[in-house]
Amino acid sequence: MKISVSQLPGIGQKISLQTAEESMLVVIVHHTGKRELYFFDDADSDEADFAMDLTPDETRELGAQLLGATYQPVNSDQLKMFKKQIVVDYIKLSEKSQIAYKTLEESEIRNKTGATIIGIVQGDDMIAIPDITRKLEPGDILMSIGKKEQIDSLDALCKGEE
Repeated sequence: MKISVSQLPGIGQKISLQTAEESMLVVIVHHTGKRELYFFDDADSDEADFAMDLTPDETRELGAQLLGATYQPVNSDQLKMFKKQIVVDYIKLSEKSQIAYKTLEESEIRNKTGATIIGIVQGDDMIAIPDITRKLEPGDILMSIGKKEQIDSLDALCKGEE
């Protein structure tokens, strides 16, 4: 994949991603926060085959999905290597936990455990790449990533065993 970034004076930034199949995705990020997404089936074409505007929240959600926040397929050899180094786990937050009713920022999860929260399941809602102002509620399921010992530490913190 070829990636190029260019400044658009008075507008913002243009990010072009050309695939091995010679198609292209262009994202224009305006100074105002607006994002425009364009898809070109043929990278040499002057006219996009598809275009849409995205809000900042929609952009974050799309990015999270592309990064695999809710699903990340891997082959078995990669999974074995991955499991030796990094663990992705879903941990339920107990009311006994000292981080219950705190925001992600106030909880200092990363500083205390080394683990990173990459998603939160609150009831039927899935919050991918949650903002630091997101309040943690008992019963929330925290999608976390880290080394095994970091995840174990977060699990203890979430159970109130810290």
